[in-house]
Amino acid sequence: MKEKQNLAAAAQDCMAYLPGMEIIESDILREVQHAADSVDFNAFTERDIKAALMRKHKTVQDFAALLSPAALPFLEEMAQQARQLTFKWFGAARSIFTPLYLANYCENYCVYCGFNCHNKINRLKLDEDGMEREMQAIAATGLREILLLTGESRSMSGVEYIASAVRLARKYFAVVGLEVYPLNSDEYAYLHECGADYVTVFQETYDVDAYAKLHLAGHKRVFPYRFYTQERALKGGMRGVAFAPLMGLSGFCRDIFACGLHAYLVQRKYPAAEISFSCPRLRPAEGNELPPEANGTDLRHLVQAVCAYRLFMPQAGITVSSREGAGVRDNLLQIVATKISAGVSTGIGTHSKQEREGDEQFEIDDNRSVDEVFNSIKKAGLQPVLTDGSYV
Repeated sequence: MKEKQNLAAAAQDCMAYLPGMEIIESDILREVQHAADSVDFNAFTERDIKAALMRKHKTVQDFAALLSPAALPFLEEMAQQARQLTFKWFGAARSIFTPLYLANYCENYCVYCGFNCHNKINRLKLDEDGMEREMQAIAATGLREILLLTGESRSMSGVEYIASAVRLARKYFAVVGLEVYPLNSDEYAYLHECGADYVTVFQETYDVDAYAKLHLAGHKRVFPYRFYTQERALKGGMRGVAFAPLMGLSGFCRDIFACGLHAYLVQRKYPAAEISFSCPRLRPAEGNELPPEANGTDLRHLVQAVCAYRLFMPQAGITVSSREGAGVRDNLLQIVATKISAGVSTGIGTHSKQEREGDEQFEIDDNRSVDEVFNSIKKAGLQPVLTDGSYV
């Protein structure tokens, strides 16, 4: 693996844009890197944590403190404050959606991902008939929000292919999100015209050195192009964007801090944008080749991260994925989460049980159906919502 990393690093600078990649004028990457490099998370004390918890409006420095090791003994107080803010801004409403994987072809070599281009898995790309069968099966559950995903391959899942899926999804769903490879702003504008509402793109890790070791080839190797995806999506007219690192790939404190600051600065620059966070933790996947430092994130750090997000940006949405088990997800819905997936599969063609199916991206931990998740939310005294808006 080390030899592959060295060859990749020699072949492609992860900070250098490739032809066709849009470069926008923005200083947010420089600001985030400088701030993240300047924080000594081990220097925070119990006194710093108490001061941060006392402050009504948390500063960037407070956010860093709440992510530090010194904050771990204060998780219960953080959770109580986070819960109060969640109910203040979102009430008891908890949105439900499901992801639909359209294709698992990928041109990137990401060592932790089951879709990576060197992995020998069953590849599949749905045609329009296959897409419609999947969407009909999902719509039959009562869901009105869908997230469309592809592997990161322009050659196999081009913009026109994604556009056709968006137009088709608009027949069945009130809200259509995208989690596809990063695009230029004019391409996002086109997909927005077709009916897409929001864009999710995860930076995976904000540590450039770790990023280069984990993303060995392909367009995804270009760190700054991925970093500025949310800005390009908003320039293209999308109403909302989601942020996240993949927890466990690199240092917890720095990654969550950088992600929160990234979202905060984008919100200041685009005040009308709907901002949300996801909190994915590293999961087993076919063909993983993880470096020693990528060893997962424990549950306490997951709770610490999402509570710190809520305290720092109270109005941001927080999605908890099926990477977590049912008990963890249900508890987070009571504290910070505003959106949850249900009836999930990360494979291709599995909702309608098509004759041929494509392999999954990673293993999920919550296999509950839409009805089971819906009823669990109601039983907890919360209000399950099958869509968070309508397309205009």
